[in-house]
Amino acid sequence: MDMNDILADIREANLNYLLLAQQLIRADRATAIFRLGISAELADLVDKLSTTHMLKLAASNLLLMRLRLDDPALLRTLISCAHERSLMQAHAVILMAKKGIQEIV
Repeated sequence: MDMNDILADIREANLNYLLLAQQLIRADRATAIFRLGISAELADLVDKLSTTHMLKLAASNLLLMRLRLDDPALLRTLISCAHERSLMQAHAVILMAKKGIQEIV
């Protein structure tokens, strides 16, 4: 895979992320804010993005989204219960909610 392919994949991921984020925000704003890990102000901005703005943002060679599992201990914890899908999902929600509260305080 060459650099042009990687950049094209990044642009596609960016556009898919923006479209999904906007769809989530419009369907259930509070849940979207939690799932996306964004502020209410950012949710408002994403909700109001035009198609033109989304295409321009997506064209960046940088990923617009970030991996929320930025703590190695958190990732190890989730991996350790990966064989139990429902347990892993519940654990992830609890850990992410706790992390979100810590960032607010």
